[in-house]
Amino acid sequence: MSDYREIADRVADDIARGRLVPGQRLPPQRRFARTHRIAPSTAGRVYGELVRRGLVVGEVGRGTFVRAAPPAPQGRALVEPATSAPVNLELNYPTAPGQSELLAPGLAPLLRADVLTEAMRTAAADGTAAARAAAARLLTVPGWRPEPAQLLFTGNARQAIAAALASLVRPGGRVGVEELTYPLVKEIAARLGIVLVPIGGDGEGLRPDALRAAHRTAPLAALYVQPALHNPTSLTTSERRVRELARAAVELALPVVEDRVWSFLRPDAVPLAAHAPGLTHVVDGLSKRVAPGLTAGFLVVPPERADAVAAAVRSGGWSAGRFALEAAVRWAGDGTVARLVAAKRADAARRQRILAAHLGAFAVRTDPHACFAWWELPAPWRADTFTAAAAAHGIAVTPGTAFTVDPHRTPDAVRLGLASAAEGELERALRLLARIAAGPPEPLRLPGPQQPSRSQQPSRSQQPSQPSPGVGGPGGPPARTA
Repeated sequence: MSDYREIADRVADDIARGRLVPGQRLPPQRRFARTHRIAPSTAGRVYGELVRRGLVVGEVGRGTFVRAAPPAPQGRALVEPATSAPVNLELNYPTAPGQSELLAPGLAPLLRADVLTEAMRTAAADGTAAARAAAARLLTVPGWRPEPAQLLFTGNARQAIAAALASLVRPGGRVGVEELTYPLVKEIAARLGIVLVPIGGDGEGLRPDALRAAHRTAPLAALYVQPALHNPTSLTTSERRVRELARAAVELALPVVEDRVWSFLRPDAVPLAAHAPGLTHVVDGLSKRVAPGLTAGFLVVPPERADAVAAAVRSGGWSAGRFALEAAVRWAGDGTVARLVAAKRADAARRQRILAAHLGAFAVRTDPHACFAWWELPAPWRADTFTAAAAAHGIAVTPGTAFTVDPHRTPDAVRLGLASAAEGELERALRLLARIAAGPPEPLRLPGPQQPSRSQQPSRSQQPSQPSPGVGGPGGPPARTA
């Protein structure tokens, strides 16, 4: 299969040479796929790459257009020029100062020949007794402590989600999710043939009445939720709401996949598993707590489901590496993970202060403990046009559409990942994004008959909008949608 980036390079060359002009509509993705003899999914990645580079802009209901970028008036630059090293606010892996120096001592014993021989063996889905005990201690929070016998392991948290869903839901089955959800869950569902059903929420989290209503419409096979620092909004479900959701799950006999990957930043967030232990499959991992390069996914499952989930792990090829488990045991046991978590909590707090300093005047929804933020853009900006404008100035952000389950919802919002960029880069990027948002979008100059009439363009005044709390507020109403 052709590399989508090579195809994007060819389209970019056509734009640079004037064969594709500003305002020109690109063909629909399916037609583009047929023309280039590629899969429709690859065509989607090509178009996404062109948006990321700021070369095109997508308008829901209208299509994808070559982006017009007229030069700023002489002597009046509205924004800073693009940097040679783009700032990626899509990636979101927190690091701690001196992280490598903290991790190295725990790896040193593994380099002994006799220990390394054992560490290089394959790992079963249930890992080792030492790994189960270490993971149980690591995941324990006030109000909940998993039993080591409940622990299974995968290569990363994404694989843990896939294994849990594969073990619970047959192809064609329906899974309830928050209206905005982790993008890779959509990809996992597509590969497993699962139908995702968006469930409404409010400032406290997913609503139990909406869950019951969806289940009455057609039975759900499972529920996937992120109650602690929900990605992308950073909302933490209130303890009262967690109890209500647990009661609803028990009432409906509905299995739950609870994603707690970001919970290490909010240790006060009591898991749903504490209130519905017989139904809840807890997903967590090492990549955010420790480092993305050497990771493992954790699954805490009801005892009677261990065999079924372990079988899904094996059949999916999602087993954890033994070396990663051995390293995790040492890092957890010698206090390295605890020190990294403390440092990353402090780092998140610093980055939240930077965020507040530069975007405090905008409708940004976030949590003071979070490593990301949900920015509801000011009118007349749309997510795609703002993403393109940011990319044109060397900043990558994630458009809100990446998180939506309902294809008819187009939130005029972007997610900002605060963790990966250096603090100085983050500050410069947020300052620049604020200046971009404060001005108007650059208009598309569509030639002749391709220019849609005003009546064909969606009116923002017709779109429902709700106020959002400013920076620092963990809750708030759902994102504005079209």
